[in-house]
Amino acid sequence: MSKIILPGFDHGSDHGMEPESLSRRRFVTGLAAGTALMGLGLSVNAKPSSEAMKKILAGPTILRGDKFDLTYSPMKINLTGNDRIATAINGSVPAPVLRWKEGDTVTLNVTNNMAEDTSIHWHGIILPPEQDGVPGISFAGIKPGTTHKYQFKVNQSGTYWYHSHSGFQEQTGAYGAIVIDPKEPPPYTYDRDYVVMLSDWTDENPTDVYHKLKKLSHYYNFRERTIGDAMGEISEGGWDKFWANRGMWNDMRMSDRDISDVTGYTYTFLTNGHAPADGWTGLFKKGEKVLLRFINAAAMTFFDVRIPGLKMTVVATDGQYIQPVSVDEFRIGVAETYDVIVEPSAERAYSIFSQAIDRSGYARGTLTPDPSMTADVPEMDAAPLLTHGDMGMDMSSMSGMDHSGHDMGGSSMGGMDHSKMDMGKKVSKPAMKCGGGMDMSSMKGMDHSKMKEMGKPEMGSGGIGFGSSRKIVHADTEYGPHIDMRADAPQYRLDDPGVGLRNNGRKVLTYADLRNLNRTADRRDPGREIDLHLTGNMSRYMWSFNGVKYKDAEPLRLKYGERVRINLINDTMMNHPIHLHGMWSDLETGDAKYIPRKHTIVVQPGARISYLVTADAKGSWAYHCHLVYHMLGMFRKVVVS
Repeated sequence: MSKIILPGFDHGSDHGMEPESLSRRRFVTGLAAGTALMGLGLSVNAKPSSEAMKKILAGPTILRGDKFDLTYSPMKINLTGNDRIATAINGSVPAPVLRWKEGDTVTLNVTNNMAEDTSIHWHGIILPPEQDGVPGISFAGIKPGTTHKYQFKVNQSGTYWYHSHSGFQEQTGAYGAIVIDPKEPPPYTYDRDYVVMLSDWTDENPTDVYHKLKKLSHYYNFRERTIGDAMGEISEGGWDKFWANRGMWNDMRMSDRDISDVTGYTYTFLTNGHAPADGWTGLFKKGEKVLLRFINAAAMTFFDVRIPGLKMTVVATDGQYIQPVSVDEFRIGVAETYDVIVEPSAERAYSIFSQAIDRSGYARGTLTPDPSMTADVPEMDAAPLLTHGDMGMDMSSMSGMDHSGHDMGGSSMGGMDHSKMDMGKKVSKPAMKCGGGMDMSSMKGMDHSKMKEMGKPEMGSGGIGFGSSRKIVHADTEYGPHIDMRADAPQYRLDDPGVGLRNNGRKVLTYADLRNLNRTADRRDPGREIDLHLTGNMSRYMWSFNGVKYKDAEPLRLKYGERVRINLINDTMMNHPIHLHGMWSDLETGDAKYIPRKHTIVVQPGARISYLVTADAKGSWAYHCHLVYHMLGMFRKVVVS
């Protein structure tokens, strides 16, 4: 088997997984295969035995203190009816919850009992670069049969997590939660708290998953359009309407159903390590306030989270307090964390329902006053469709079009008559170009002089602006067979909940809702701006920043102490969670006085987003998309000196 070389990783031969050739393809769709409850000794209507109930209520072990011994080892696991080998820490998937105290110095001895190198990255923790745990950037990795000591002072509080930064070990189970108790009481009260860690599991060898994506990028997508779909649409609305809806997508050779690279076809979605067949259960007493610490430890999956019958008050994101926001639902990107408080007022069970963004499955848990009480699992929402707005096309200001009717990702621009557009021209470097080379300058009936300038500068006190008003410029490196789309009109869509959540009748959290509880720490204007385009070719499964993959890229260099604005422009139709190690990302949401601080920022398809970074940590740091199969190219080294 060939070895996959990932930037910032060390590399084992097979990452502890057994190769598998599936003789019969099937959807997991959120349910463990076969006899779903038999593993717990339960039938559908049976009252759980005491032993089965212990398993239902079980969460990861909690380790407290300032000295920890963690051991990597391969472990047999069965989540789908098939035995597989996981990458376990202290014999557990997920790994133990580590509870630290702000101000303590923690020592963590990590022993590697596997046949391949390993590592631990402390995600979101501000620490010296040599303690960050990224092979090839922070240190050399942990060799088989050795023990590595991490030691650093804990200078923050909140909900974080840790995971392997070696090969695909994170996909095979090497992840766990970190909860840091604050020196001062938090600005809210609660009676009990639970970690709710979401993740995705595949019985396949992750290397095989990656090879399949390289050969056929939509291998796991069973919702692509078919001839039958086309005939049905033509029969229902006629050829003109069908072509108006489909012509542009077909010309660009893109799919409005490319939501997730890897789906429930191979994934089982987990809550605290439990498959949906049994789920995880947390107990409460009527009238209690329960703090739920949501962590997305998935390799590739975004989750949309709700608890039917309960409002959720969001009080923190990525470990940082925010001004409380009451919502019905929130989307949690890979590597993000959200802390929410719920107040169950009835003696009933509630379902913690986390559906995958592409609706190919779900993870679930239960909040209940009695272990024998369960909650109905809601139906999944309809599978979402991408819009032209998700391609970075803002046509709301173009004249000569009927913009009524369609959801265009934050701008009302549907009803376009594509039959009036000349789709045939292809040029090497058009003024506006998306996908397979559509020359937007050839569209008839448009006044291009009225197209909006991108950006939304709104200067707040202290001179800090909202985003950047600069025009979008694509570098020469963004042209070629490794790029299949360039978003020339990406919008700041902070108030857009995203594809699949728009206009669903529920109050959905957006980035526009986030306000830091405390005043912005660094109120300086940025001294300079850095534009980073998130680029790729979906069909070739190639990912990069600015069209340059990691192995060919120069490091990003920051001057120690400077304040810089980073503008992320998503030139793809995928959501990308971008993680900067070692420093905070201060997300510009329009209120300069209370800028929320995050360690992972999601950039929607065809959108742009801006944040400020204070380069206060000398050394070398990793900077990358946190989708594990994108990291090979969408990765940079950042050097602060």
